[in-house]
Amino acid sequence: MIVDQFPDRTILVDGETYLYFGGTSYLGMATNPDFQNLLFESIKTWGTSYGSSRNSNIQLRIYQEAEELFSKNSGAEAALTVSSGTLAGRLVLDSLATTHRHFYHYPKTHPAILEHSSQPVFINGALHPGLTDEVNEAVVITADALLSLAVQPTNFDFLDGISSSKTITLLIDESHSLGIVGKDGSGVFKTITHPSISQKIMISSLTKAYGCSGGVIVGNKKLVDSIRSAVVFISAAGMNPIFLQTFVKGQGIIQNQLKKLRENLQFVYGNDDLPQQFYYDHDYPVIYSHSNVIFDYLKSKGIIITNFKYPNYEALMNRIVITANHTKQDLEQLKSALMQFQKETLH
Repeated sequence: MIVDQFPDRTILVDGETYLYFGGTSYLGMATNPDFQNLLFESIKTWGTSYGSSRNSNIQLRIYQEAEELFSKNSGAEAALTVSSGTLAGRLVLDSLATTHRHFYHYPKTHPAILEHSSQPVFINGALHPGLTDEVNEAVVITADALLSLAVQPTNFDFLDGISSSKTITLLIDESHSLGIVGKDGSGVFKTITHPSISQKIMISSLTKAYGCSGGVIVGNKKLVDSIRSAVVFISAAGMNPIFLQTFVKGQGIIQNQLKKLRENLQFVYGNDDLPQQFYYDHDYPVIYSHSNVIFDYLKSKGIIITNFKYPNYEALMNRIVITANHTKQDLEQLKSALMQFQKETLH
């Protein structure tokens, strides 16, 4: 489907307006008028783009201010912003590859943090033998904090079974949890306190919940400093500063949108369970369906959802996304359609 405007709570397809329950704009920041006004003001300060290296002799103060805020919010020593979440992942992997030989990935880990020689954490349902032997070595384990087709954060209890001879660096991707999961939307990172972890690192896209084009790396100061001196980082332009200023000044708006989102989740889920054929969690704004007819059915009811083939998954993704911008009337229409779908498919 080709559209000519940002798909917010509604979407115009072939001249017809549908409710839109798709995408990743969980907090609805991209079309929030107050947030947009902050962005317009930021353009007056920083221009439309800034193509210089972050290591240039001219330093923009907003980078330091924003990165200190990311560091504070995550509870980490340091943070570094870059132009995308994928670049954040590649920079971290390149840095870790200079000191680590063995990488392991949790099932369905996002390609952004998938090192080319990485091996699966599990083989035939058991931990990889390389994680349970007695060889003293440093290993990197990568995982999505919340998988693309999951509705609850990844459970890291599997770390209990890893040999104590391993020094573990845990790298997580928070792209689908930062801004909407945890206290004040702070994500999953600070809640992971497993004693087996010697170092934990987080990368995330900022485009989804926050509506800011860019990515962030969070970790200890030594790691962040090493990436600052990497050739790729030095030779690339940084994240657009207008989004960083908008993020810093828009903290109140972000929290207000998070409050609206959680009110919408309470309205949708409440005390009424959705049909069993839908996969969801009361604290997360995404509902999944494995039905191969749900997309067409909901479209017939005036609703468009996300439906496409996602990497690392076999079937088409049917992703129903609730955002802070949906109205109670929108949500009523969605709930009614889902309940009706159950009745019609059971007969």
